[in-house]
Amino acid sequence: MTKLAKLLDKINDVNDIKQLKNIELKKLAEEIRNFIIETISQTGGHLASNLGVVELTLALHKVFDSPKDKIIWDVGHQSYVHKIITGRKREFHTIRQFKGLSGFPKRKESVHDIFETGHSSTSISAGLGYAISRDIKGEDYNVICVIGDGAMTAGMAFEAMNHAGHLRTRLIVILNDNEMSISQNVGGLSLYLNKIRTAPTYFKMKEDVENILNSIPAIGKKVYKTAERAKDSLKYFLLPGMIFEELGFKYLGPVDGHNISSLINVLKRARNVDGPVLIHVITKKGKGYKPAEEDPDKFHSASPFEIETGKFKKKLNKPKYSEVLGETLVELAKKDKRIVAITAAMPSGTGLDKFKTELKERFFDVGIAEQHGVTLAAGLAESGMKPFFAVYSTFLQRGYDQVLHDVCIQQLPVVFAIDRAGLVGSDGETHHGVFDYSYLSHIPNITIMAPKDLLEFKEMIKFAVDFDKPLAIRYPRGYCSDLSEITSSYKIEHGKGEILINGKEIAIIAVGKMVQYGYEVVKCLRKDNISATLVNARFVKPLDRELISSLTKKHNIIITMEENAKIGGFGSLVNSILLELNYNGKVLNIGVPDTFIEHGNVEELYDLCNMSVEKIVDSIKSIYKEG
Repeated sequence: MTKLAKLLDKINDVNDIKQLKNIELKKLAEEIRNFIIETISQTGGHLASNLGVVELTLALHKVFDSPKDKIIWDVGHQSYVHKIITGRKREFHTIRQFKGLSGFPKRKESVHDIFETGHSSTSISAGLGYAISRDIKGEDYNVICVIGDGAMTAGMAFEAMNHAGHLRTRLIVILNDNEMSISQNVGGLSLYLNKIRTAPTYFKMKEDVENILNSIPAIGKKVYKTAERAKDSLKYFLLPGMIFEELGFKYLGPVDGHNISSLINVLKRARNVDGPVLIHVITKKGKGYKPAEEDPDKFHSASPFEIETGKFKKKLNKPKYSEVLGETLVELAKKDKRIVAITAAMPSGTGLDKFKTELKERFFDVGIAEQHGVTLAAGLAESGMKPFFAVYSTFLQRGYDQVLHDVCIQQLPVVFAIDRAGLVGSDGETHHGVFDYSYLSHIPNITIMAPKDLLEFKEMIKFAVDFDKPLAIRYPRGYCSDLSEITSSYKIEHGKGEILINGKEIAIIAVGKMVQYGYEVVKCLRKDNISATLVNARFVKPLDRELISSLTKKHNIIITMEENAKIGGFGSLVNSILLELNYNGKVLNIGVPDTFIEHGNVEELYDLCNMSVEKIVDSIKSIYKEG
């Protein structure tokens, strides 16, 4: 910790915050920013969003009494300041590291982490649940939901607000408005909030009138109540819509999210409102660190970087899967005007930023609204377009019903480009994409593919353009593999795998990223004079039944390798075929076990799941020795 952090040195619990004066909190905010920048420059992590909520977090803990009062962080990646001042300062250097602090709220870490979050737009629903429980039990505490303007684009947030407005129970929603989710926000709500940010005339006038009238002796309050009854005409005249008040919330704001005194005052005011209230707080993502202020997208989830320059420390000169998707789609779309690209608030993360720039009329960012994104793609496909929906595996889970109902039942040629599949590392349980084979493979009419390397990925994208049914291409985070040395042909034939290495006794059927691991396993086995066949499945659905049948006739042991949950995954699909074929050899399924996998770097997590090359080799040797 920096030697200059004199105030921060004294902060060991939230009660220490309550003893500080506003001017001291301002100084503490500066120290915390420096502390976060220093730490994240070494560990990596969510930098920009946390720098933006320093004053807001301090004000929350100054006014409210956590954990009695329930503070729920939407998404949760902006909870670093909260962690630092709730007793985890000395462990903060372990953030997102294996066996260290989670990058998201985690109940097992602290009583101050009220509800675990990782996906967006859940906080208001969870908070309303707390509020209803409080009312039923006759308890007395505040519930505060901190949600970003990006998360407010999701329908779930409005469903919860609609319900809260109907119930009229006490609930405080803080809208942290930094004009961004991960990338720049889009849509009608963003435009609406921009009007409020840039022209808060009504709210300033309303506050002034309220203060003046209430200060008149004897008659002031009566006059103000009369004015209140006539306020509708004024508010609609000055700010059409008033969407939050129409939903039943008292609106307070906009408030400068970096002014401690203003934040404390508005939070105290909200605490006394008998009913749901929304506080509109304006913050700057990356506040206090110029590189993050200028490029908050890049510093949303940053790898280790140099503080002075803002440059990342490690960058390999190899293409990433997301970059390959973007570049290949642009190339194809310039020749085929049917191709359109869709993302859910992640044009940069999914590699579609180039498509957005060069073909903006055929690029659609739906915001954090995966359900809408899927069905939008269905409508486009039915109308003769060729939609590619680029989405992280963990986030496509949110659109499951739409995939099944709106795309697959109608057999519409939507392409799901499923990014961040498999174990993604330091974001942990909520972000690992290890369930997509399981939740997609049982849906009729869908084809599922997974590339082993860069060239195969390109061929799969090209194959997808003219494929006339629902199709998912599933690929990992990070840099592309290159297995061209053992590949005779990259031609894609529907439902057909390929044999990369011919061996005896053992057949390894791998899919996606695990083909590279399978190759390393085969080389290790050779050293012990164990001959193994290596198969690249290419397709998870439909499986190459003919190829699997041929393997059963020549091999006594069949191994499947995947980066998905074993239950309902690729291995279980292969097992079904082996049962039908009455295969009497031994079978070993390598995959993610039936548990939620914690955070850590990918190599550590592979080892934890017995999926590292070394542990796979050991497992195969064990079953081989059994005879």
